[in-house]
Amino acid sequence: MSAATTNDPIFDTDFVKEMVRQMRALDTYGSYGGRSVEKILDPYVLTRERKAEIPLIGDPDDETISRVKAFYNAIAVLVEKECKLLAVPLVHLTHEGFGRALITVGKLVAVDRTLRDVHRFGFASLSKMKDEADKILAVAIERIGQHPAVAGL
Repeated sequence: MSAATTNDPIFDTDFVKEMVRQMRALDTYGSYGGRSVEKILDPYVLTRERKAEIPLIGDPDDETISRVKAFYNAIAVLVEKECKLLAVPLVHLTHEGFGRALITVGKLVAVDRTLRDVHRFGFASLSKMKDEADKILAVAIERIGQHPAVAGL
């Protein structure tokens, strides 16, 4: 790991560690084998310049779809760690990049997000990505707390 990785506290968070695990798990060809954490998570960071290069209308490629799935898979793992119940993520997308992301716990839908323009999926920074994941996680944990009987089914 580089000095930036060891000095930046975001790389020590459970979410970022899980994101790296998920990205490596979805890497069927082993291309992330020798890459640093920054390189693995780099596609999630869409600066204004990067976003300007992506057309407004387009179809997501397989790599982008994998990144979306890894994001919601990581959140599902954190839900499991928090509530000790099985959390199942489901990402359903059309070929045009529209769809839904669901995370169910038991019979409870803990997360329900509408996805649009998935070909432009990304965040301004890693901290923004973590903030978004924390918001989703907090809502999921709150719903599970409100409906424990349904989540336990």
